[in-house]
Amino acid sequence: MREIIDAFVLELRRGSIIIAVLSQLKKEQYGYALIPKLEEEGFKIDQGTLYPLLRRLEGQKILSSSWDVGSNRPKKYYVLTEFGSEVYAELIKEFKILSKSISNLTEGNK
Repeated sequence: MREIIDAFVLELRRGSIIIAVLSQLKKEQYGYALIPKLEEEGFKIDQGTLYPLLRRLEGQKILSSSWDVGSNRPKKYYVLTEFGSEVYAELIKEFKILSKSISNLTEGNK
């Protein structure tokens, strides 16, 4: 049973990962710094998931990026674009509607 529950939880997390990542990019952040920030809030994400997502969101013009080469190791910083902010706001609105619907459904089945 635990395997089935874990698989379903993984699916739920996949559906909310974009919102979690975008929530942290209102201000410029470098990719690796997002991992501990998200983990502090209980949202575990690994590099193999994060970096392809950041590249995809950048390709969709939801994020923009810039390089800081002033330190020993160059860091790529990401931030929401204006379009990305609009997308994020709509996703939050839709997530709240969905969350309320799920709550209504599950509370009715107590």
